[in-house]
Amino acid sequence: MIRRSLVAASVLGVMSAAGLVNGAATAATGPGAEAPDNTVSKTISRTAQERTKGYWSSSRMKKARDASVLVEGKSKNVGPGKVARGSAKIIGGTSTAVAPKVRQAAYGGGYYTGGGKVVQTTGKIFFTLAGSDYVCSGSSTVAANKSLVQTAGHCLNEGPGGFATNFTFVPAYNNGAAPYGQFAATNLYTSTQWASSGDFDYDIGYAKVGTSGGKTLTDAVGAQGVGFNLARGQYTYSFGYPAASPYAGEKIAWCHGTVVADTYGGSSDQGLACNMTGGSSGGPWFSGYSTSTGVGTLTSVNSFKYTAGPQSGNMFGPYFGSVVQGVYNQAQG
Repeated sequence: MIRRSLVAASVLGVMSAAGLVNGAATAATGPGAEAPDNTVSKTISRTAQERTKGYWSSSRMKKARDASVLVEGKSKNVGPGKVARGSAKIIGGTSTAVAPKVRQAAYGGGYYTGGGKVVQTTGKIFFTLAGSDYVCSGSSTVAANKSLVQTAGHCLNEGPGGFATNFTFVPAYNNGAAPYGQFAATNLYTSTQWASSGDFDYDIGYAKVGTSGGKTLTDAVGAQGVGFNLARGQYTYSFGYPAASPYAGEKIAWCHGTVVADTYGGSSDQGLACNMTGGSSGGPWFSGYSTSTGVGTLTSVNSFKYTAGPQSGNMFGPYFGSVVQGVYNQAQG
């Protein structure tokens, strides 16, 4: 049994980038996609959606805790063996470009001061579990419904346990400002493995959200392309809103470097040396990322850090294999 703290995690690699601005996805079916029985979901009533829209005042947002406290100190088993893997697939985007041969030097973490599409598509997630309010991070993701937020499973389901209430996404959040409004969830999705046993190999969550100001999420801020069953060990960029010290959760932060295998806890996740803390959970990880455009291919989410051991400085995240692809299929259609 390994002790983990859910704060932020990893991403898997891909050798090309799929840029997406105000695009739509086709169904990610075909070779390697798992059947719908790997997905657990919840439909949110119209009444609950309306209640969520009025629930998140600025004061409630400020008081919400980072979601790492939900599972901090708990021990969970990781399923044995490697996650299922099918045919490589990248979905969405207006172009595909080969990753640059010369990359920035690895960066252990700090506030993001650049620009690009990532500023609009990344945001804070606010939700309620067991009567308490929490924060995570997420990303607007290419989808046929043009209304999809990608995050960690533990940011919308107790794993194991029930789904969150009052779930809303605030893209481009900055010091309390919500320039594109709030997008309340209409449906929540996670993997059966997370919802039934809290398996970190499948700590993935998607939220279909309603409109804000009459616009869908993708129409308002754009969306990032997503990849499944892609090569491991790639150079990766992570973003999120870390809320625990030394961060305050009010601005977007980032880190980047080459991801490595989990040699400590035996999961199928990969890790990135990064100092982001609780609150960054669910934030996007990109491969083939362009620092000039802020566009890349989503290949994992911030998930956990070990509380001790030789890889305690790394953040880990689930490999986007065929199971995650199946959850995405259900959520984006």
